[in-house]
Amino acid sequence: MSGSSPTPASPSSAVPSLWAATAPSAPPTRTLAGETRADLVVIGAGVTGLSTALHAAEAGLTVTVVEAEDAGFGGSGRNNGQVIPTLAKPDPSDLVAKWGEAGERLARMVGESAALVFDVIDRHAIACEAVQHGWLQPAHRPSRLTVSQKRHREWTARGLECRLVDRAETAALTGSDYWAGGLLCPTGGHVNPLALTRGLARAAQKAGATLYTASPVTGIDRRGSDWRVATPGGAVTARAVVIATSAYGQGVWPALERSIVPVRNFQMSTQPLPPEVLAKVIPADVAISDTHGDLYFFRKTADGRLVSGCTLTSRTSDPTEAKARVIARILEVFPQAGRQTIDYCWHGQLDFTPDFHPRFYSLEPGIFAAIGYNGRGLALGVAVGRELARAAAGTPFSQLALPDGGKPRPLPFHGLITGVAPLMMHWWRHKDGRD
Repeated sequence: MSGSSPTPASPSSAVPSLWAATAPSAPPTRTLAGETRADLVVIGAGVTGLSTALHAAEAGLTVTVVEAEDAGFGGSGRNNGQVIPTLAKPDPSDLVAKWGEAGERLARMVGESAALVFDVIDRHAIACEAVQHGWLQPAHRPSRLTVSQKRHREWTARGLECRLVDRAETAALTGSDYWAGGLLCPTGGHVNPLALTRGLARAAQKAGATLYTASPVTGIDRRGSDWRVATPGGAVTARAVVIATSAYGQGVWPALERSIVPVRNFQMSTQPLPPEVLAKVIPADVAISDTHGDLYFFRKTADGRLVSGCTLTSRTSDPTEAKARVIARILEVFPQAGRQTIDYCWHGQLDFTPDFHPRFYSLEPGIFAAIGYNGRGLALGVAVGRELARAAAGTPFSQLALPDGGKPRPLPFHGLITGVAPLMMHWWRHKDGRD
């Protein structure tokens, strides 16, 4: 490397949250200063970017990661921490209808993704409060059991370990008789997502990757057969680039940014529950996200809190309505818990696509991107990162578990759509009350 020496990055810019209050500290990093070279430069130090860096470094590539804030600053460190081996809406048949054989490969990768997460956690001894007691998608109405049945048929056909549970077993798992039954995937579970992301950063560094934080990308330019990724203090030149910025990539690749709809989502935690109450709320310690369009989701933490959240019908940052809605949901689903006090509340951006399918791109020769996880980015991000590392090493998309989406298509009237997207929650709430 030439130029001035890199300087230590600024203190953590992690959003105030339960995860930030309880996760191990971020690994030491520096701000990029001067010019450097690598085989691969990864833009974004979230789950996808760091999984890419880790797997690429383990494969022998020299890897540099540049991040505008800190590892896990975006959605990777702000989500509910559920490790889910399915997608938000599409089932395997939908993936096959859209992408053919590539859709089959993607479905199998998704079905294996939760197991991969816990394998990575074990192999790299990542301290992230990992609990692999399963992920449960319960049906909030008896008619929604058809969703469970269809998912069971399709995902088991692709090798995913899952089974149907009836109302009684669902009540035993959750401590609630709110749901009518559902689908249980034993490979799923939950983690502290910020701790997982920081652990991936440490693992990537140990494997040989270099991580620069407080280093936002200001431009990407071709240099012969290579690409130069510039930041305010320097630049990285590499033959391959992976863009993994989710809904936080403002200005990095505008067409990519305008191909998704960012939606603000609130997360929050209760105070630790009394032991006598804790034993009766989600006694199986599964992760729960049900069949509501206006999703009901719950999980417990290592110190006995209940973590949930919601999406509002406006883009407000004021948590008052979100807190009231979640407190009411907890009373509705877990009346034995009583009225809870929220002691942490935070929000972040989800990257949605109009058809709820994720997107994978070869933007230019040597530049790859993944976006549009639709709220299922934790397990999916780790698995996608492994595939993007293979792409960066020269494996063609036809041999990856990722369908090549071609070029991103900016949504028409993107600003207008982004502004009114939260209003779709009214439609989902309307549908949730009907068969």
